Amino acid sequence: MKKKKEDKSFLKKVWHFIWIEDSLASWIVNVILAFLIVKFIIYPLLGLLLGTGYPVVAVVSGSMEHNGLDFDSWWANNGNWYENEGFTKEEFYDYSFRNGFNKGDIIILRGINAENIKRGNVIVYSTNRYKYPIIHRVVKKEGELGSYIVETKGDNNSQQDPEEISEDKLIGKAIFRIPFLGWIKIIFTWMIGG
Repeated sequence: MKKKKEDKSFLKKVWHFIWIEDSLASWIVNVILAFLIVKFIIYPLLGLLLGTGYPVVAVVSGSMEHNGLDFDSWWANNGNWYENEGFTKEEFYDYSFRNGFNKGDIIILRGINAENIKRGNVIVYSTNRYKYPIIHRVVKKEGELGSYIVETKGDNNSQQDPEEISEDKLIGKAIFRIPFLGWIKIIFTWMIGG
């Protein structure tokens, strides 16, 4: 009986320390707990639900930015490349993320099979050339089941990406954008020298 009371007393102290106490030590423990819960519970559950090992990514470059321009103004400056590749303004207008997104945004991804990728989709893929995955728009898809090759371009880049993306490099398709929240990761990575 004494053991149960001691256990209950200990749990009350821990609960009080975490949720009620207003000290630096309590704050540090809360930050660590929040990190662990997100990293080891929420992130893996999101990955399971969305079918990808990377359900949430921070945009770390400006390659998809439209520099604050509305769609028509952006198209007037950049549409020639797309028109030369067979895209129309009307077709592009119906694409997801037709207004691009910015460095520092968070993008939610869903896993995707190569056969379901369409021209105009925004995808994330890994590459041997860069440390971080890349998020760009699909401009071409060739091949057949099991051997598709995808070509991409950043909306803010003047040319298509030089690398062809094989199916095994695909991480996911962008489905939702949360502005600015990715700056937390970018700043943290910069601070620790990553």
